[in-house]
Amino acid sequence: MSEATRQREARRTAIIFASAQAIVGSAAPIAISLGGLAGLYLLGTDKSLATAPITGFNVGVALGALPAAALIKAVGQKNGFQLGTVITALGGLVATFALFQASFWLFAIGLLIIGLGGAFVQQFRFAAADDAPPEFKARAISFVLAGGIITAILGPQIVIFTHDLFAPVMFAGSFATILILAAVGAVILSFLRVRPHATAAVGTSEAPARPLTEIVGQPRFIVGLGCAVGSYALMSFVMTGAPLAMVGCGFSPDDATLGISWHVMAMFGPSFFTGRLIHRFGVERIVAFGLLLLILCGVVALSGIALWQFWSALILLGLGWNFGFIGATAMVAGTYRPSEKGKVQGLHDFILFGSVALASLMSGAVYNAWGWEVLNWVIFPVAGFCMLALISHRILASRTASC
Repeated sequence: MSEATRQREARRTAIIFASAQAIVGSAAPIAISLGGLAGLYLLGTDKSLATAPITGFNVGVALGALPAAALIKAVGQKNGFQLGTVITALGGLVATFALFQASFWLFAIGLLIIGLGGAFVQQFRFAAADDAPPEFKARAISFVLAGGIITAILGPQIVIFTHDLFAPVMFAGSFATILILAAVGAVILSFLRVRPHATAAVGTSEAPARPLTEIVGQPRFIVGLGCAVGSYALMSFVMTGAPLAMVGCGFSPDDATLGISWHVMAMFGPSFFTGRLIHRFGVERIVAFGLLLLILCGVVALSGIALWQFWSALILLGLGWNFGFIGATAMVAGTYRPSEKGKVQGLHDFILFGSVALASLMSGAVYNAWGWEVLNWVIFPVAGFCMLALISHRILASRTASC
């Protein structure tokens, strides 16, 4: 296959995954923007557990990471990803039923199942990069995540127009629409070409797989994973508590949902050019810029509790996640061979979303105990540690290259 043909095919695949990301991925902002509010709706007196359903979603993504990667490898991208849409639909059905039954823990299980389906969605970015030429890999990842622009609009708008569709059972209508999103996503994924084996990068097709311990022991993998975990966990930690804080400060659920909409748009909007920026300036600089934006988010959030301050902080949070997470993903994607991708990607997402799940659970507890300010103070030490690790790695790599 010629280089031009490979790039055209990689672009086509990335467009399919970006489209599926836009539709099936909309289940995530529905779950995140309503998970805590629905938790408050279903709970009695102990409001500290309000974000447990969102934690269930993130636990589902973490638990599904390794099985999703293994299943996709076993049955192929097309069949594997379509099965993921079925799981997402099942989660939407369980969550809707739980709301009608006023069952808090069944609702949390429903979001956990949606998260299991979300584990397949998280594999889109890796799958798009797998068959891409080396110079197109970062662009393929950002291409897929750019589908989140539609997610940022579609998911919150579904919430606004359907949260009282089945009143007096609040929020059931929004979770019922997840079944429709999953069905449309399955149709989009049916256009994937069936390949018995992924095409490896030039010059590495026969490279044998190394032990997992050797791969994850690379300094670049460790720093990349650490920055991915730091960026994503901080984003989840602050974002999960934001709707509760906005409603707690007297703003409406629609105001909170629109804040999440702006946030998700900021998360995915820069993806149209993040890959090009990585190619031009280097991945370490882009990750560092993302971490700086996360710190700026904390500064704005701590400056006051007006609606514009909430929304501005959420926008900065999304931008910081985009540059930090896409850059860190590109770092990790350059540390393994095609023959190693399944086990590495699965382990990466298991650790990543396990940390994100813990962050979302702690968000509700920290907010309930100490409030919105303390929740944002956590940003500074975490982002600072990631920045220190990134700088140390860059210095060490420069010294090694000069030897």
